[in-house]
Amino acid sequence: MGQTNIKETKTLPEIQPPAGRIAIVADGNSPDPDDLGGTAVSLALLRAANLDNRLVHYSHSCDLVRGDRISERAENERHALMQSSCDVTARRWGGFSGLTFLDASWQKEKTVNDLKTAINASSEKDPLWIIEAGEPDIIGMALDASEKSKHKYVKVVTHHPANDNAGDFYTWQQILDFGVEEVRIPDQNTHLKVALPEWDWAKNHPDSRLQQIWLQGKIAEVDDVVKFQKGKWDCSDAGMILYWITGATNGGLELGTVKDVKALLLDFIDKN
Repeated sequence: MGQTNIKETKTLPEIQPPAGRIAIVADGNSPDPDDLGGTAVSLALLRAANLDNRLVHYSHSCDLVRGDRISERAENERHALMQSSCDVTARRWGGFSGLTFLDASWQKEKTVNDLKTAINASSEKDPLWIIEAGEPDIIGMALDASEKSKHKYVKVVTHHPANDNAGDFYTWQQILDFGVEEVRIPDQNTHLKVALPEWDWAKNHPDSRLQQIWLQGKIAEVDDVVKFQKGKWDCSDAGMILYWITGATNGGLELGTVKDVKALLLDFIDKN
């Protein structure tokens, strides 16, 4: 079965990342649980592309003000689930040496300082690509605390206005007013929020690393806070990682598919 899957998806997307480092700011503690699967796939893709050492910041639970749509108990569960998705995926897939996965809400000062440090290390030859996989507030706070002269070397990748416009402290325009470069790609839900059976290849694969990836998306699918994930396996935010590792603004996949994810992950599993 594993060999059949590999043959079906042996055409690999070209790995040609741009210069610079990458930072990811995700939520997952907000009502939408899709970041559970998105986180696992994002980390696995970076590892499969041998780019895990380029990830200099990863924070989750960046929705800083809990809304009425999620209870305090459910919110606390999400924090734990997101931390698990980060830590377990990184340990099982390997790499990410020295990186600490931060809870943006519960470790806000540490998270802002960590992202600020990454911003301050930026240069023309070594820019920072910030993946906006949640609300923009942490990004705004880090930009506000960082050296203004570095902002022209920061690029913020986004795919959905729902993230851009969800801030409690910063509007999207205020993020852009810092002088960063906006890198906008199409809505990644188009091809990466799919019917659950489209991920059976991972669920049924003999390698437990792929089963673990599938499990994160399944946890989101059976979430009892929202209803719009039912029957869906959603790693839409990972589309921004797929875009980055395949070239970003220089020919990156703007609308990556599950087939692309599958090809890269199966290739890594086959070789490792």
